Amino acid sequence: MQELIIGVDLGGTQIRAALADGEGRILHRASCLTLAEEGPEPVIGRIKAAIREAVHSTDWAQVVGIGIGAPGPINPWTGVIHQAPNLPGWRDVPLRDIIQKEFQVPTHLGNDANIAALAEYRFGAGQGVDDLIYMTISTGIGGGVIAGGQLLLGADGLASEVGHMTLEPHGPLCNCGNIGCLEALASGPAIARDARQRIEEGAQTIIADRAGGDLRKVTAKAVGQAAQRGDELAIELIQRAGFYIGVGIVNLIHLFNPRLFVIGGGVSKAGDLLFDPIRATVRERAMPAMRQNVRVVSAALGDDVGLLGAVALALTMEA
Repeated sequence: MQELIIGVDLGGTQIRAALADGEGRILHRASCLTLAEEGPEPVIGRIKAAIREAVHSTDWAQVVGIGIGAPGPINPWTGVIHQAPNLPGWRDVPLRDIIQKEFQVPTHLGNDANIAALAEYRFGAGQGVDDLIYMTISTGIGGGVIAGGQLLLGADGLASEVGHMTLEPHGPLCNCGNIGCLEALASGPAIARDARQRIEEGAQTIIADRAGGDLRKVTAKAVGQAAQRGDELAIELIQRAGFYIGVGIVNLIHLFNPRLFVIGGGVSKAGDLLFDPIRATVRERAMPAMRQNVRVVSAALGDDVGLLGAVALALTMEA
């Protein structure tokens, strides 16, 4: 009898669930809106419904584990979500135990960015590399560290907040409350903020055109589209983000001595416009002996990285 895993990706906007085999092949999917403003109890009800829908007509006896990826500070050992910025009212919610009690299947909870690293390591661009770092460059900047084939969790399960390295001591305010974090300098909203500021200062650019002329609607996607069309300001902004990501990677190289960086998230879709300055900064700033065997590559799993991260978490914990 084939053993199967359920993966759940809990986001502020959408709940996604999937039934997968041990090779990461997704057999059935389900999704629904989170409707997070309704609070924990209705959202947990939707998680349960999505799991049932994903299992479909499969025999529950084949399901050997459930993995859940969730945002915010969580405790991976107790399975408690302490706080989730995009899930109102979620304070010390024992989600793992709730789901495990409901389905009578071993259940595991992990930080969404951390377990995305597990996904790329087990099923994606990091296969065969036991020392790698995954970074997602999107609305925020998160990541995960695989060291010696193991996910690095830290003393409280909160390790690998790569977006909150301080890179500019007098830089912009970050959502975390600190100043000059990588996330505040190179995330999607940071790129959009800098674009709006430059446009307001009179810079000539087609970025605003990509947003329908409304500066409030300028996004990193609009900047990326303008950059692909050769807009000088847009190219400058994407390259600036790449520089800061490169500086962050240099710090991580010197701390963890990895072999591979896997970069995902919406901003990474800018392609070489982003990756070229990342790699150039690594060449210029990392110690030669530590950079010579390091590669920086695009993530392979796309939008499924959260689901497959949850699957990989359950497989890792059940092994």
